[in-house]
Amino acid sequence: MRQIKACKLPFLLFILTLCAVEARAQAPEIVPESIQIGLSTDRVTITSDFSGADLTIFGALDNADPMVARQGRYDVIVVLEGPARPVVVRKKTRVLGMWINTQSETFVNVPMSYSVATTRARQDITNTANYKQLALGAENVNITPYDRNGDPVTLEEFSNALRERKKASGLFSERIGGVQFLSQNLFRATLHLAPNVPVGTHRARAFLFKNGVFIKENSAQLAILKAGFEQRVYRAAQNHGFLYGIAAVLLAFVTGWLGRIIFRRD
Repeated sequence: MRQIKACKLPFLLFILTLCAVEARAQAPEIVPESIQIGLSTDRVTITSDFSGADLTIFGALDNADPMVARQGRYDVIVVLEGPARPVVVRKKTRVLGMWINTQSETFVNVPMSYSVATTRARQDITNTANYKQLALGAENVNITPYDRNGDPVTLEEFSNALRERKKASGLFSERIGGVQFLSQNLFRATLHLAPNVPVGTHRARAFLFKNGVFIKENSAQLAILKAGFEQRVYRAAQNHGFLYGIAAVLLAFVTGWLGRIIFRRD
């Protein structure tokens, strides 16, 4: 009898193990939320009369929790980031009654434009540490100096001046409430393209937050091109720089010579 009872214990453990494995296999797998975006157009053409435009970006949340969505605890931040290029920032100082460039700093890989749209005020979405970690927001954009060993105070002064100039020209902008949920899963974002928006490949990025916690990011590309006569001139300047320079000098010479003849006083 003791041998029979001893044999039953391993058998029961084996049955319980099989039941646990089967229950685990049958349990629904929890899939985290994700975000998808699509642009209303993947190409924007700029002509001589371009005065700015609004870009619409549509998106959807996958595997969204209906309860969280009903309580409005999902937030989306959409960013349109322009092509990165080197930028030189100069500081003018008054010398002998004249404003002269006395200092300069070069920054590499600076986004030429940076537009942000949010579901609500950014301080209500998440904390400052998350924005810095994600490099999200004009004040958190990575602006790397060419000379990293320079004076930190001077570099900060010039980087802040660069951000302020970008904001003043409309290239760095923010639209609170620019992202609106059309349903529990679908949303629409509206971003503004400034009249002086740079040409090139722009990247649209969408960040999903849940209860202030970053969940997922997705991105898409947008091409901004010049059209018409401006496009032909731009291509000539890019592909045939030397000939373009000679033609510009000749055009200036001819224009000045004709002006001198037309407005000559006898």
